[in-house]
Amino acid sequence: MATTVEGHIHERRHIPERRSGSHAVRSSRMNAIDWLAMTLLIVGGINWGLVGLFNFDLVATLFGEMSALSRIVYAVVGLSALYTIYTSSKMSRA
Repeated sequence: MATTVEGHIHERRHIPERRSGSHAVRSSRMNAIDWLAMTLLIVGGINWGLVGLFNFDLVATLFGEMSALSRIVYAVVGLSALYTIYTSSKMSRA
């Protein structure tokens, strides 16, 4: 379909919506694991911000300097980052 605006012809092309269909709508919502990973990444980002700005490690303060619990927190935040890399690459292919 072409429309004329001030003497110029502009074509309107129909580009199908990628998210049309029930499968795409379901996959665009975040599930519980996605929310958990996002929350842990935010916690990790805030912790690194505190380390960079104030030389204050909140995780170490709460759970002890390189204690078993603080190492678990660091590992889970790192796994969340890897999971988010995986899901983002999956979303970019869709």
